[in-house]
Amino acid sequence: MTPKHRCTPTHCTILPPHILRAVSRNGSDSQREAALRTIAQDTTFRALRAAGGLSLDPAALAQGAHVAAAAKKRTIYDAQGSESLPGKLVRAEGAPKMKDAAVDEAYDGFGATFDFYQDCYGRNSIDDEGLALDGTVHYGRYYDNAFWDGRRMVFGDGDGQLFNRFTISLDIIGHELTHGVTQDEAGLAYLFQPGALNESISDVFGSLVRQKVLKQTASQADWLIGAGLFTPNVQGQALRSMKAPGTAYNDPVLGQDPQPAHMNNFVHTYEDNGGVHINSGIPNHAFFLVATGIGGYAWERAGLIWYETLRDSRIRQNTGFGRFARLTLNAADKLFGVGSAEHEIVQGAWAQVGIKVK
Repeated sequence: MTPKHRCTPTHCTILPPHILRAVSRNGSDSQREAALRTIAQDTTFRALRAAGGLSLDPAALAQGAHVAAAAKKRTIYDAQGSESLPGKLVRAEGAPKMKDAAVDEAYDGFGATFDFYQDCYGRNSIDDEGLALDGTVHYGRYYDNAFWDGRRMVFGDGDGQLFNRFTISLDIIGHELTHGVTQDEAGLAYLFQPGALNESISDVFGSLVRQKVLKQTASQADWLIGAGLFTPNVQGQALRSMKAPGTAYNDPVLGQDPQPAHMNNFVHTYEDNGGVHINSGIPNHAFFLVATGIGGYAWERAGLIWYETLRDSRIRQNTGFGRFARLTLNAADKLFGVGSAEHEIVQGAWAQVGIKVK
């Protein structure tokens, strides 16, 4: 089996580069050291991806053909503080819990994400063909990040001063695994608006994974991404807020959340692959408005609209906000009917973030 789309080579991390740069400027000596080491490692991974050294491996994907339909196959490795992947095998599918929170959180998070896609959308793992889910914990020394590298998820332990272990937040796990879904279905380029959409889609479904586990309606959910990741030393709730982009944190070391909620405040930059972690706030807020406008469990109708849009064959690598918005409106019409309440809510939500679609 080969992926439906070949994603532009990338290294999808949960922690935005602007946060790491802020820590490298404003943190204590140990915090700065951890941030600079993380920046160096992330830069190396991006260079490897650009050179074709990391990709959604067809050989790895092919193993899905040997996995029973809709059967979880999780494997967790321990890098033991090294930067060698995948590390030592510590927990395979069906094995009992360990006395290691990171191992068990990764294992359970993989299971929750697998179950979410299967139960809600009939999807059989990341590639819809039973792909095994591999993860590595305890990567590097005080590594302040987690990432999807096209083959596996990798989690750092954080520095313990600003960041907790990166397995601590279920929506982070759902976010990173969703990069694999987007890679398989849409192949969105990880640059500028397509890259911001890529990040936003991961935030959307990462949040929905957690909402489903907690059995929360759209009105009950906090719509935060990465809640629990910050230690009490940080003045902030989470990495991002879909409900109120730009308000997730305001901290002397990390700086202030730069996400916009409207196209009037779109950030034009070449940093962070053209602001992929920043401008994702705009489509994030659009989804929040759709989900709360429709009401009920967000994965049932709002999430279904976004999922069917992600699978739309008209998506291209360079799809931007406007095209994606039109496709969500088309999906709402297809699923619920032209002139339906869902159609009106989707159209109105995009208009509220400065994107008019018909």
